[in-house]
Amino acid sequence: MVERLIPGAKAPEFTLKDSTGKDVSLSEYRGRSTVVYFYPAASTPGCTKQACDFRDNLASLQVAGYEVLGISPDPVNKLARFADREGLTFPLLSDEDHAVAEAYAAWGEKKNYGRTYDGLIRSTVVVDPDGKVAVAQYNVRATGHVAKLRRDLKLDS
Repeated sequence: MVERLIPGAKAPEFTLKDSTGKDVSLSEYRGRSTVVYFYPAASTPGCTKQACDFRDNLASLQVAGYEVLGISPDPVNKLARFADREGLTFPLLSDEDHAVAEAYAAWGEKKNYGRTYDGLIRSTVVVDPDGKVAVAQYNVRATGHVAKLRRDLKLDS
């Protein structure tokens, strides 16, 4: 398992397909702060709640200088349906082979109902304008995560 990212480390570069099939690279966001959040599966209750929280906070995050990218192991067509159904206006990226999740230490051992398996660990990494990790949060909760992130980024007064 890859070591978890820590503030000050260089954020791993990536290029993934978004829900429209277009390539999106982290390097396109250089010069801006970017919230990269990893979620297990589109259209599940927790992931829908989290995505809708990001959607509902997107304008205020952007005013504060933050862009948002959501990454999951779902295929592009599933992401397209999810984005359309929930009115998501930020890029959802497909990481089917979970290589990017692994590079960000967001893929690893999980336990559920006594069963141990490898899967996506709900995580959020904020990348600063220079491409370095500003914040790295692992095993985050779907509900209330955006509010906590806003507090951690000192966006709520």
